[in-house]
Amino acid sequence: MPTTVKVGDYTYEHVEGWGDFPRGGVVSDVATDSQDRVYACVRLKQGPDGNEGEIWVFDRHGKLLDRWGADFLEVPHGLFIDSDDFLYHADAGDHTVRKFTADGKPLMVLGTAGEKGPPDMPFHSPTNPTIATSGDLYVSDGYEQNRCHCFSATGELKFSLGSGDPVYYEQAVTGTTTGVAGVGPGEFNLPHGIVTDDSGKVYVIDRENNRVQVFNAMGEYITEWNDVPGGNDGVIDENGVMHIATGPGAIILKSLDGQTVGTWGERGEAAGQFDGYPHGIWLDSNGDVYVAQVGAQLALDKFARV
Repeated sequence: MPTTVKVGDYTYEHVEGWGDFPRGGVVSDVATDSQDRVYACVRLKQGPDGNEGEIWVFDRHGKLLDRWGADFLEVPHGLFIDSDDFLYHADAGDHTVRKFTADGKPLMVLGTAGEKGPPDMPFHSPTNPTIATSGDLYVSDGYEQNRCHCFSATGELKFSLGSGDPVYYEQAVTGTTTGVAGVGPGEFNLPHGIVTDDSGKVYVIDRENNRVQVFNAMGEYITEWNDVPGGNDGVIDENGVMHIATGPGAIILKSLDGQTVGTWGERGEAAGQFDGYPHGIWLDSNGDVYVAQVGAQLALDKFARV
């Protein structure tokens, strides 16, 4: 029997056994292109003995088509694919954001591989990229500093925003912190995801503050949603509804005025539950949902829209 999920006007069936995975790994994010090919960011190895990562490419049925990036990926984190099928990837391990063709040809590198930028500047373990309708590239730069950056389509830095000490990183590395978390408007405590809408508004998923902050295209604060616990990543569908993957295991659906449409999902080992912590989310052209989860091996689930 298929596992069915229903929330509001959305109904999905969990696709059991999706994915012809070539080996073990942790899937941190997922995105699809115009042909509904599925691109997964995979951490093959992460720790004191070194980091390794790859991009795995599948057809919509889960057949493995390609794999690339092992020669330069460190800690795959966030992925975005634009309408021209260019890939943008934030590598939290080597402090870069890279642009690729669909077959992995590098086109642009922002940041210096293996080196952090100056304070407040790109990058200090970036988390996610996104492309606005203007063509500008926005990046959340969240693990080792609480900043977001806006670049032109050709990679020139236009402006940065955000403040707050990197208390999440300090706590994770040292077990203690002397800093002060940013909790006010325009401040962050781990900006983990970043999304833009058709009007140019920018939505920053401020994870440790359990909120989404909304800015205009120039980075000026507008408002915030204070009911998104542990948000990691988001994607907006054709109806103007944002689907947000949260670490606790829920997928939260929000209209762009901040109203909650509904929630679904839970952590667990049963069919249709999340083995890991939902960390990346994407919708393909059919409205099918892909959810990538960290904290578990090969936790990439597909839910087909019905």
